[in-house]
Amino acid sequence: MLSEQYISRIALKRDKVESFKQYPFSLPAVSWLEQLEVHPKVTFFVGENGSGKSTLLEAIAISMGFNAEGGTKNFSFGTRLSHSELHEFLRIAKGIKRPRDGFFLRAESFFNVATEIERLDSEPSFGPPVIGSYGGRSLHEQSHGESFMALLLNRFGGKGLYMLDEPEAALSPQRQLAALSRIHELVCDSSQFIIATHSPILMAYPDAWIYQFTGQGIVRVAYEDTEHYQVTRSFMMHPERMLKALMERAPD
Repeated sequence: MLSEQYISRIALKRDKVESFKQYPFSLPAVSWLEQLEVHPKVTFFVGENGSGKSTLLEAIAISMGFNAEGGTKNFSFGTRLSHSELHEFLRIAKGIKRPRDGFFLRAESFFNVATEIERLDSEPSFGPPVIGSYGGRSLHEQSHGESFMALLLNRFGGKGLYMLDEPEAALSPQRQLAALSRIHELVCDSSQFIIATHSPILMAYPDAWIYQFTGQGIVRVAYEDTEHYQVTRSFMMHPERMLKALMERAPD
C-alpha cells in the first residue's frame, strides 16, 4: 500500500558502504542504522552533541533536493563545503503525494541564507523580491529569533516538508511555544516535520515520534524518557540541590 506522507521511511544502503570505520559511517547512529520509520506529522531527532542527529537530518534534506546550507530547493549557494557524503547512501521512501512547499532550516547557517536572499534581490529580476516571501523585512535587520519566526510565519506556507536543525537556538522559551503553535497550524495543513532539537519544549508536541541517538544506535523513546525532559524536570523541581551538587564537583 502506497503511503500518502511525503517521507515514510529512511534506509541506509549498507551494502554500498566500504567501511564503517570512517566518518560519517563511524557514528553509532549511522553504523547501526538499517531503516527508520518517520511519523506522518512530526518526528524528532534528539541526542548529545556529536551523536549524529544533525548529520542524518542534513543527509535526508540533501537527498530530498534541498541545499546543504539550508533554504528551499531553489537555493544553490555554498559558502563552505562541509556536508558529508551520507546522502549518497540513503534510500528515502516517498509517498504518492508530493509536497507543495519545503524548507531546510539550519540554525548555524541561517545567516548565509539571509545573505543569499539579499544577494538575489540585489540582482535584476522580473519577479517580486524574494524577501517578500519572508515578511518583507530584511532578515539581517531582525534579531536571530525574530528572523526565525518570520520564516515560520511567512515563508512556511503549508502542505510542505520542513526539516529543522536546532530551531530553538535563537528562540526564547516564549518564542518556542509560539513556534510550537505555528508547527501545529502547518501540520493541520498537511505538513510534515523532521526536527533535530535539544528543546524539551519543542519535543513535547503531542503524539510525535522521538528518536534518541545513542552510542548503541537510534532508539524510539517516550517524551518522559528523554534525558532532556528528565534533566530539565529535576532541575526545575530541585534547583538548589542540583546546583549544590554541581558546585561541589568544581575544582578549587
